[in-house]
Amino acid sequence: MSVRVVHTHGEAVTVTAAGGTEILRYVYRPDPEPFESRKPYAHPVRTLAGRTVTGYRPNDHRWHKGLQMTASHLSGQNFWGGNSYVHGRGYLPLPERVGSMRHEGFSAFEAGEDRFDCTEDLTWVAHGGAEWAREERGLSVHSVDEEAGAWVLDWSIRLTNLRDTPLKFGSPTTAGREMAGYTGLQWRGPRDFTGGRVLAPDSDADAARLMGTQSPWLAFTAEHDEHDGHSTLVFAHAPENLDERSAVHASHWFVRAEPIPSVAFSWAFFEEFALPPGDSFAYRYRIVVADGAWDRDRVSAHLEGVPW
Repeated sequence: MSVRVVHTHGEAVTVTAAGGTEILRYVYRPDPEPFESRKPYAHPVRTLAGRTVTGYRPNDHRWHKGLQMTASHLSGQNFWGGNSYVHGRGYLPLPERVGSMRHEGFSAFEAGEDRFDCTEDLTWVAHGGAEWAREERGLSVHSVDEEAGAWVLDWSIRLTNLRDTPLKFGSPTTAGREMAGYTGLQWRGPRDFTGGRVLAPDSDADAARLMGTQSPWLAFTAEHDEHDGHSTLVFAHAPENLDERSAVHASHWFVRAEPIPSVAFSWAFFEEFALPPGDSFAYRYRIVVADGAWDRDRVSAHLEGVPW
């Protein structure tokens, strides 16, 4: 199935499927509120049937914006947005801790007949203006399959420390809050995904029991309001992400279905890790966006049919 890509320079890139549905809008023009950690995000993300599967600025967490790269605890700074967790004091509004990610441009941009690939260059900037890290971000839309009712977004990151001291990556859990290890690439679902069903390769357990676990993929399925039908999102690791010989740190799932629908590929759930000056780390992720309520067998079969 073919795709059409439109780049509104200085603002966003949109990808539209052959049927006319805008399936992805990637916004790199920063939102105006610094406290929300200004950075690029993907919203709305839609299925081929046109059902929206991302939430934007929900009233419980205004800094949750579709699908976005984050770092909730990074050497004392907050690249997640909103209140910062401080052990013994809870969540506090500390704007002096909130950093941002600055879009520098696209070093590669290719729109083909049936896929879109780009490389975006970004700078992670601490609240005071110091440049802390350089990111090379890859985005690819491909495998748009009308028969399967699904399409694929690949999202990669390569991050380099620009400081003369180590960057220390953590989460609220590493700061003292139990089972709240959110950080890394994060998805916020729409309100009607609250209470959705979560699947893993070997488990149909609820989200609470999958919190902090490890697996090659996790799926989240829910029934929409307004529209008759379900949608499914599959979050998958590239093989090297889970290989202790190649990954900078072990990854675990942050997942909630209630009170909010959210999934994050957490790279520092239980323990901090440090990135020395001048060093880099990289991860690759895959998100399958599908119409319908997929079961575990269908998720596994589809992933096997789209090799890395």
